[in-house]
Amino acid sequence: MNDIKITIIDRTGNEHIVDAPTDMNMNIMELVRAYELAEEGTIGICGGMAMCASCQCYVLNEEEVNLPEKNPDEEAMLWEAFNVKENSRLGCQIGISPEIEGLRIELAPES
Repeated sequence: MNDIKITIIDRTGNEHIVDAPTDMNMNIMELVRAYELAEEGTIGICGGMAMCASCQCYVLNEEEVNLPEKNPDEEAMLWEAFNVKENSRLGCQIGISPEIEGLRIELAPES
């Protein structure tokens, strides 16, 4: 298994350090769902197509990890979303790979 550690702060402020598999083609939104860190039906509503922003998160240590650049669909969705900050990303657009080992995120509030 090729797991990395990712820290996720849920919407109630609790911090979870989780194992994230790098060999299953998962993304952060799917990881949050797998660990049930958000209430059922409140994250990944569009199925990971960058069309709803329900998986918006705040990256707390962007300078320490090698995140992929935002693509145009992610940029457009964040432009329309609520509670957007400078460090906002869509969890569905961040694939789990060895480059993001140690990533720390906080789930954005529900819109």
